Amino acid sequence: MTDTADIERKFWKAIRSDRTAMLWVEGTPGSKPMTVLPDGDADQGPFWIFTSTETHAVEALKPGNLASLAFSSKGHDVFASIDGRLTVDNDRAVIDRLWNPFIAAWYEEGKDDPKLCLLRFDPEDAKVWIDASSLLAGVKILLGVDPKKDFKDKVAEVSL
Repeated sequence: MTDTADIERKFWKAIRSDRTAMLWVEGTPGSKPMTVLPDGDADQGPFWIFTSTETHAVEALKPGNLASLAFSSKGHDVFASIDGRLTVDNDRAVIDRLWNPFIAAWYEEGKDDPKLCLLRFDPEDAKVWIDASSLLAGVKILLGVDPKKDFKDKVAEVSL
């Protein structure tokens, strides 16, 4: 039986740790790697993304655009496809709270840089996979055991 809560917990732990996902925005060509920042410690959205006003994503953005994040943890043990809505939300309190030296390095004028744009990604649905390929799975294959039986409990559809 799939333990959806456990899979969701592993997802939140991984995205807080690794923070990089491929962002696709409706009306743009392809996706782009972005740093996504969950807000606080709660296991819920939104995700915040610092970017430039000169990116394709911002230029094509209309209120409530559909967007998707494709995530893979650094250890390749958690994968997710997350659908949601993307909006510009230059809330100064959020900018102040999330600002750090890594973000600052991209903006010559700091928090007042005219190219600074904060995007709010409100996740709606996600499909999360926990890697079921392992040494144990390999041994099971060699013994003639179907690894798909183990894998079926390693995927969950979650509402974020």
